[in-house]
Amino acid sequence: MIKKLTKHGNSMALVLDKPILELLNIKPDTPLEIATDGTVLVITPVQDARRRAKFNKAMASVNRRYARTFKKLAE
Repeated sequence: MIKKLTKHGNSMALVLDKPILELLNIKPDTPLEIATDGTVLVITPVQDARRRAKFNKAMASVNRRYARTFKKLAE
């Protein structure tokens, strides 16, 4: 999808279509994190810290339990 910036006062705005906002569960009050590597702009909803910690704990558990299997699959 190609989008153009829209003038908004003295700034520029990127208008996101409703289906994209719904897919990412972004509401008007959702905080967004903006990051760049100098070439690419990445906009993501800020994740709940507790949810992220729970996810990381689950991933660590899966990696401990299935590390050998993952290694064999990667070969």
